[in-house]
Amino acid sequence: MGDMIRNLGKMYMNGEWVEAASGKTREVLNPATGEVIAIVTEGGVEDVQRAIEAARQAFDESGWRETSARHRADLLFALADKIQANADELARIETLNNGKPLREAESDVDSAVSCLRYYAGMVTKPHGQTYEVSNPNMQAMVVREPIGVCGQIVPWNFPLMMSAWKLAPCLAAGNVTVFKPSETTPLTAIRLFELMEEVGFPKGVVNLVLGEGKTVGAELASSHLVDKVAFTGGTETGRSVMQAATGNIKKVSLELGGKSPNIVFADVDVNVVVEYAMFGIFLGSGQVCSSGSRLLIQDDIYDAFIEELRARTALIKVGNGMDPDTEMGPLVTRQHMQKVLHYIEIGKQEGATLLTGGRQIVEGEFGKGNFVEPTIFTDTTPQMRIVQEEIFGPVLVVQRFKTEEEAIRLANDTVYGLAGAVFTSDAGKAMRVAKQVRSGIFWINAYHSAYDQAPWGGYKQSGIGRELGTFGLDEYTEVKQINFNTSLQPLGWFKGKQ
Repeated sequence: MGDMIRNLGKMYMNGEWVEAASGKTREVLNPATGEVIAIVTEGGVEDVQRAIEAARQAFDESGWRETSARHRADLLFALADKIQANADELARIETLNNGKPLREAESDVDSAVSCLRYYAGMVTKPHGQTYEVSNPNMQAMVVREPIGVCGQIVPWNFPLMMSAWKLAPCLAAGNVTVFKPSETTPLTAIRLFELMEEVGFPKGVVNLVLGEGKTVGAELASSHLVDKVAFTGGTETGRSVMQAATGNIKKVSLELGGKSPNIVFADVDVNVVVEYAMFGIFLGSGQVCSSGSRLLIQDDIYDAFIEELRARTALIKVGNGMDPDTEMGPLVTRQHMQKVLHYIEIGKQEGATLLTGGRQIVEGEFGKGNFVEPTIFTDTTPQMRIVQEEIFGPVLVVQRFKTEEEAIRLANDTVYGLAGAVFTSDAGKAMRVAKQVRSGIFWINAYHSAYDQAPWGGYKQSGIGRELGTFGLDEYTEVKQINFNTSLQPLGWFKGKQ
């Protein structure tokens, strides 16, 4: 595992692999071991501008936007086949670069394949509308057209899957992309673009830029040659992206942070639901925007639930993601680990009870990685920072409630609205809660499931726009009204004659 994946990962622009104009490079680390696993080129503003110009030319002059839906679908199907054929390699790269257990990475690869095939199939299906209007000689219709050059910025927690979520609808709709992965986890994106080159996407249609968000991402968001920017990441950065996009009023879609409530009523089987609560927060080491990071438990089962949760959480196997026995991997970087540990200290200072966990794991080989124990706080109040702010790590805060009304009030008591869940055997109660919790995604007796057919996105400060489903394709199209007068006769509006 100490072997380097590649000596130099380059950027892909206008059908060519290129190094940064500055010659700068960046080391990419394995978060489980601290070892350097790759050296990649480090792009800057000049490189992004070059990629944007290539994309602009490809969209405006190459004829890509006029290609048939069938041809675009064929390319996406071929890319899905390439990913599937290289699934083991891609999952291994994802685990080495991100740290997540290999079984999670394998699931992400499957999700990427599924998403590409979904949009490849959808784009060839009939879409658009026609209207019967008051003038019998007029045919009114609506068509959807590609937006143009799309700047796409993906996060480090699901590098490959989020790449597919953005690239598939963008390219299916006939757009071109300037694509930026996280500087922390660029390796699966580099491999993905190698596969896209093999598939045969035309020059300039797909462009990969590498580098920091504050330079490369900022240029994508602000450039007047970019027609749309799509960003997944933190809410603070999302605000900056949105502000930068006002320069040319470009289209914006943002999938941002969350502090999602997981509500458990007393009429459930505690032994079953405890595992769902653990899955909700500890999947991906809690580095998931939709994590069920706030657990709301009804009083009648509170003590029994907490004791079972504490006991089972203490048994979670933390380790290197390449170990098949690992159930939770490291945090993605040393810096992010320190942020999570800082929040744990804040929780202690605020007076919350540390039920279990709370330490960096430093024993033996763990000390070389970014490992934090699965952590649970009880005796929390809505005013605490650990209850209100997104920690983005394996830290669960527990609240208790008496009534359905109180549960809903607590659930809605943050600036976020990405996801939420309820566990109950009462179907009526489940639907009442689902309709009153203000979130874009909601689960009943489940957590974390996502499907290509269903929209993904949030309310409030969790973002704007949606990914996946028909909604995800709509985000990459402009709507045009066309009115066709089938009988051109004198209008008779003005009195004079010529």
